[in-house]
Amino acid sequence: MGEVDPAFIQDTQHRPKLAVIEAESIPLIDLSSAKASNHVSQIADACKNWGFFQVINHGVPSESRRKIEDAARKFFALPLEEKRKVSRDEVNPMGYFDTEHTKNVRDWKEVFDHVVSSPAFIPASPDPDDKELKELINQWPQYPPELREVCEEYAREMEKLAFKLLGLISLSLGLPENRFNLFFEESANFIRLNHYPPCPIPHLALGVGRHKDGVALTILAQDDVGGLQVKLKTNGEWVRVKPTPDTYIINVGDIVQVWSNDTYESVEHRVMMNSEWERFSISFFFSPGHHVWVKPLEELTKGEEPKYRAYNWGKFFVTRRRSSFKKLDVENLQISHFKVSE
Repeated sequence: MGEVDPAFIQDTQHRPKLAVIEAESIPLIDLSSAKASNHVSQIADACKNWGFFQVINHGVPSESRRKIEDAARKFFALPLEEKRKVSRDEVNPMGYFDTEHTKNVRDWKEVFDHVVSSPAFIPASPDPDDKELKELINQWPQYPPELREVCEEYAREMEKLAFKLLGLISLSLGLPENRFNLFFEESANFIRLNHYPPCPIPHLALGVGRHKDGVALTILAQDDVGGLQVKLKTNGEWVRVKPTPDTYIINVGDIVQVWSNDTYESVEHRVMMNSEWERFSISFFFSPGHHVWVKPLEELTKGEEPKYRAYNWGKFFVTRRRSSFKKLDVENLQISHFKVSE
């Protein structure tokens, strides 16, 4: 990434402490059928108290994960000019990018995004009166030649796991298992390959700055280097999620927080850097169709007022994506902007 750009420097209050608190106790849920009777209560506890959990015996073949991790390493090892041949931009947000911003500070990372299902559409602009849609077009590099195939195979496995988890979350809220499924028709789920090069200023910069995920669920595969930190709901401390072999890290997104009327909460997380090792991870972002209006579910607001006004997911998504490309003079759009005043 060349010389250190001041755009990477976090404000003083958001700089990471290099003395790391390790979170041994982030819930680890065994999804094997032998443990099925415990799944719903464990999911409820994890979503309510942590907003994050890990799953093991999840059904995703280890070979599928190994192949996409190998292909990601090959892609990010390419010369910069090769990677930039498939650069994303504000017109088509799928492809390679190395100047992403979170909370208006540049992240120490490079990414490759691709949409899971084609065709996939999002609103053409954040303007609420603009009804035009645009198609998300995947850009596949010439090398490695297997990247497209392994990504598409992995995506199918991620969608199966995501629907399984969504059903368990629905049951944990006292709803039918398939309550959320219709929201995910025509969805624009996407996968992000992440590469975090060694950072000479790990005390000043972050791989990804503090943020909450705007989607319904995120499924993360991280390597053995680690670096993901979660902000505890109990005391506001940042704790590191220790890498556990063959697990996936699941975090509840903003959409589930709104649907549940704050029964479950999306929590802040970030990625710490180190000066010695590069880090790789793969994120799967699970979200409803662009046409879906997100609001607290009627079944979960009986006897209490909805805590959020309805918002259109597609418009929310494209508004948030604008802040990824460049530093803006305004705060990123958050679900808090739709909170009903008490």
